[in-house]
Amino acid sequence: MKDLFHGELEIIGMRGCSDFCKQVDNYICDWRGHERDSYISDVECPRFGTGEAKGLIHDTQRGKDVYIIVDCFNYGPETYYNMYGKQTAMSPDDHYCDLKRIIAAIGGKARRITVIMPMLYEGRQHRRSARESLDCALALQELSSMGVSEIITFDAHDPRVVNSIPLFGFDNVQVTYQMIKAFVRNVPDAELTAGKTMMISPDEGGMSRCMYYSSVLGLELGMFYKRRNYTIIVNGRNPIEAHEFLGNDVTGKDVIIVDDMISSGDSVIDIAYQLKEKGAKRIFVFATFGLFCNGFETMDKAYKEGALTKIFTTNLIYRTPELLSREWYCEVNLCKYVAYLIDTLNHDMTISELLNPVNRIHTLMEKVNSRKKKKN
Repeated sequence: MKDLFHGELEIIGMRGCSDFCKQVDNYICDWRGHERDSYISDVECPRFGTGEAKGLIHDTQRGKDVYIIVDCFNYGPETYYNMYGKQTAMSPDDHYCDLKRIIAAIGGKARRITVIMPMLYEGRQHRRSARESLDCALALQELSSMGVSEIITFDAHDPRVVNSIPLFGFDNVQVTYQMIKAFVRNVPDAELTAGKTMMISPDEGGMSRCMYYSSVLGLELGMFYKRRNYTIIVNGRNPIEAHEFLGNDVTGKDVIIVDDMISSGDSVIDIAYQLKEKGAKRIFVFATFGLFCNGFETMDKAYKEGALTKIFTTNLIYRTPELLSREWYCEVNLCKYVAYLIDTLNHDMTISELLNPVNRIHTLMEKVNSRKKKKN
């Protein structure tokens, strides 16, 4: 890369992101010959006994090119604070407010502020269908008004939310290449060829993701659509009565279900059992974010019964030690990719090549196929 920087690099890791940021920092330090011991700034958001907080920055940000990494869905031990004498885990709202506190503490002195928010805050509340709030759009507009130049997120639930900030930077990054790379490494006997493996979308909204995988790899495509009961609302949404399948025969084929997130996991489990009944050989799941809000009991049961073979999710958000210990779980590490994004942007260069992984996917598959031919 050319030695032209937008500004001196500073990385701010919000609470709960320390391990992720350290890995990102290590990559950048290595690439730059350890000109600095670390690019991570010292910040904190101490809490008062009522749960209120303030943002503190211990390093100057004047004229710096600042990248703030925030995981709004982290509820790990790092996020606990004392409120009225009780230990409380930070909620997404708490993380978002701390992000605003740090931006406010910078006070407009930075040359540029980029927020890297892997899972978009309130991303599932992206549209209005009744008398309800548009939380994601409001959050994006608020960050833009506070001086954030660009927001980088991963696999947004609905990327059209960018329409709320048309004059500001917004990059929705896909993790297709990293998922495929992790898959071929962890499932070496899999054959990503037509007639052997099939891509399945769990709903209509995820079809664009599956179509991309299908087109790049040349695989068959299928889809489930959700039949909902619109007469009642449970936990803020209309409950799903059934998943109906549209697609070719899956008998004897490996199946990959692709989604942006696993929340409770009920939909994925239901679809996996249906595919197994239809004769699918092995069932894998690619999900950018693994929330597992209802625990792992149903996943464990499905794995033991052969309905699920392996679930791939990224390390972009918090994963519990219990999840990491599961046999059916495989982590896809995105630290190096995020480091590439930060390093490239700090050099004031385009990230178009990083956002479009088609050539890298084809190169990867050529290597994989070449190795298999040599073995045979």
